[in-house]
Amino acid sequence: MKIGVLALQGAVAEHIRLLEQAGAEAIAVKRVEQLAELDGLVIPGGESTAIGKLMKKYGFDVALKEFSAQKKPLFGTCAGMIILAGEIEGQDWTHLGLMDIKVARNAFGRQRESFETDLPVAGIAEDFRAVFIRAPLIREVGEEVDILARYKDEIVAARQGHLLCASFHPELTDDKRMHAYFLEMVREYRTQEAAVAQ
Repeated sequence: MKIGVLALQGAVAEHIRLLEQAGAEAIAVKRVEQLAELDGLVIPGGESTAIGKLMKKYGFDVALKEFSAQKKPLFGTCAGMIILAGEIEGQDWTHLGLMDIKVARNAFGRQRESFETDLPVAGIAEDFRAVFIRAPLIREVGEEVDILARYKDEIVAARQGHLLCASFHPELTDDKRMHAYFLEMVREYRTQEAAVAQ
């Protein structure tokens, strides 16, 4: 299994470390051509506007929509969640617009309001250590979106088919369970692909 981490900005090495611990081959993705060899992709945290501009500059905006159209799994954390969102509160434009969710940027405040807490995450853990840094949150979800985690009644993790997102930074812990869950999503995709090929 070969998983990429979009390496335009953000915590790339940390995601690669946990993906490898969970059993995948993981690479930093800096060129669109690399997408063809991948089974799944992580879009890390960072600054969503900067990541969005760099995606456009290097052609990832179009290429990742095509990647998603093949049902190849995508996992967005923090800014990566904003990149995947179908609607961003206070904006009339989106980055990839793939997930049927409405997100609010910096919903938990500035850097100094960063915090950690243990969360139950459906299908993953009862006590996942979630690190929130200038985190967004999900205001609304569509009918096909499964809510995986809430913090104080606010949605902070969700899944829609082959798309996974989290407000927090699972890569900033030593807990590989969320990355292992993403690899299970990739295995599901590969099984379906093999069945179609037959």
